[in-house]
Amino acid sequence: QVQLVESGGDLVQTGGSLRLTCAVSGGIFAINNMQWHRQAPGKQRELVATRTSAGGTTYATAVKGRFTISRDNAKNTVDLQMNSLRPEDTAVYYCYVNFQRLGGYWGRGTQVTVSS
Repeated sequence: QVQLVESGGDLVQTGGSLRLTCAVSGGIFAINNMQWHRQAPGKQRELVATRTSAGGTTYATAVKGRFTISRDNAKNTVDLQMNSLRPEDTAVYYCYVNFQRLGGYWGRGTQVTVSS
């Protein structure tokens, strides 16, 4: 059973940094791409960052230059380094992994709160 568990969310001041980690368990499977999404209160879930199996990355305009998505093959995790955080980054952050043969899986999310 594949499971994705996010961690690293916290309360941080404007300008601070956080590193989110998504731990993938349940086996080693080929991956198409990995993503981080976020959902702020009263808003739709939005895509924040994508990392393809080839290592390519893309980012939402709002986070470009501040966030970095990466993959640690040894630990089987996908991380999101978030710098220069702003109050508008406050949201629940979700990890999403699209496996080649299994389809897509979501984690349950981790709360990030940025105080002004």
